[in-house]
Amino acid sequence: MSDTLDTRLAKKEAHTLSKAKKTCVLLLQLGTPDSPKTSDVRRYLSEFLNDPRVIDLPYLVRKILVNLIIVPFRAPQSAKIYKELWELSDGVSPLMTHTENVKQLLQNRFDDETIQIRYAMRYQNPSMDKVLAQIQKDNFDQIIILPLFPQYASASTGSAIEKALKIIHSWWVIPEIKVVNQFWDAAGYIDSIVERSKAFDFDEYDHILFSYHGLPDRHVDKVYEGSDLCSDQPCETEINQLNKFCYKATSYATTRLIAEKLQLKESDYTVCFQSRLDKKWLKPFSDEVVEAWAEKGAKKLLVFSPAFVADCLETLVEIGVEYQEIFEEKGGEKVDLVPSSNDHPAFVDCLESLVKDLL
Repeated sequence: MSDTLDTRLAKKEAHTLSKAKKTCVLLLQLGTPDSPKTSDVRRYLSEFLNDPRVIDLPYLVRKILVNLIIVPFRAPQSAKIYKELWELSDGVSPLMTHTENVKQLLQNRFDDETIQIRYAMRYQNPSMDKVLAQIQKDNFDQIIILPLFPQYASASTGSAIEKALKIIHSWWVIPEIKVVNQFWDAAGYIDSIVERSKAFDFDEYDHILFSYHGLPDRHVDKVYEGSDLCSDQPCETEINQLNKFCYKATSYATTRLIAEKLQLKESDYTVCFQSRLDKKWLKPFSDEVVEAWAEKGAKKLLVFSPAFVADCLETLVEIGVEYQEIFEEKGGEKVDLVPSSNDHPAFVDCLESLVKDLL
């Protein structure tokens, strides 16, 4: 029996609604102080370091350590470094600028008004609470949560996803939720780094460093069940079913993909980890590698920072300024930094592809 007119209209309406599913893509970044003022830096550090996924110690121990020891002493010193960053970046936060640019460029890739790109910071502003409150008011059919951290780590990706889901959990109506939890091997992401590096003549450098943000050893050990540790896995040489969410393993895997595209030999580069707080963090430490190469007589080093898709304090100041000073003190001459993906078209390609795969 043929469909009645009402049935056909109902099917047509359902088809139209399914094609026009209203989607919000929420880009998440780590965050930045509102300004380099000590008060703003203190507020940022307090929120950041009180996160139990960042400092995974018992509640009371973490509160005493962060609020009575780390933040009071570190905020004034960090404010000076952030001031240096602002001065290097024309008086603005480069992380904020690049994230805003990427958001707009990605929005331009979607002519359909049913797909909207928003962004929020895990810590400080624009806050996830306010951005998600607006997303709730706009009544989207689905939300795609896309943290801008290529390699999964509980302290970055895990924390951002957890907070987003915790906020959404309080809503009466919860839309369809999709999550991207890592993209360390995404073609556009790798290509953006390769393209950025083409501004440099590799023959001019004595050695190349791939410097990733460090993590405590216990953070990567928690990826594995039972008594297994990260050190028990072949994280430096392969990705497998056990280590596919291990930050150390995906950092090395990202490096291999970039090195292959650039036709680098293993002897040409070193994978290392920066921004450590103590000795029980992922090794080798980037600053020590820089120092060791200077002591060997190296004069020029080239540094990639693939864990950071946007240039920030850790790239522009820690690598670009502090490592330069370390290198010079030990007899070296120049440390050059390959810019992060920032708003490179290939990186926007990467994000567009990740979104379209989930639509």
